[in-house]
Amino acid sequence: MRSLRTERLVLRPWESNDAKFVYDMYSRWDVQRYIGQVPRLMQNVDEARARIERWQTSFDGVHGIWAAQRLDDSQLVGTILLKSIPSSGIEPLEPSGDTEIGWHFHPDFWGQGYASEGAAAALSSGFEAGLEKIIAVTNPDNLKSQQVCSRLGMEAQGLTDSYYNSTCQLFATNRPPELGSEMEMQ
Repeated sequence: MRSLRTERLVLRPWESNDAKFVYDMYSRWDVQRYIGQVPRLMQNVDEARARIERWQTSFDGVHGIWAAQRLDDSQLVGTILLKSIPSSGIEPLEPSGDTEIGWHFHPDFWGQGYASEGAAAALSSGFEAGLEKIIAVTNPDNLKSQQVCSRLGMEAQGLTDSYYNSTCQLFATNRPPELGSEMEMQ
């Protein structure tokens, strides 16, 4: 999995020694309250280690789940996701064929522009890898994440129940014209 750089961040693969940060972030209600149909807090560092192991295998050449780390002091600040999003349906949920961008940040680093900055890098990476369209879904009450979607130039598509067996606010963006189409790139 390749790392991505922005002005203030490096998006890098998760490492096993990041488990304490992952546990600290995902054991907080203010982080988890909008994640999943039934939000749940991470219970212990072992659960964080298991999640990191799954994330480490998520990169397929296009999709990945990155640790967002500040360049100036190497402080971890959150997670950036570019992944296949599952369709609603019978568990286990099947892939929808769509790609989702997402972000989860530690509350100590909210409001500093890191989500927009990191997600913009992941969007660019996805389009450069050949994706034509990338979506984001948020809990309808998660206005802060919806603002990030707008800052990224994503267009609100209304409510949908097509993903995660949940009603979500859907946002979408298409490959910028300057990158050409996938057919032109081949």
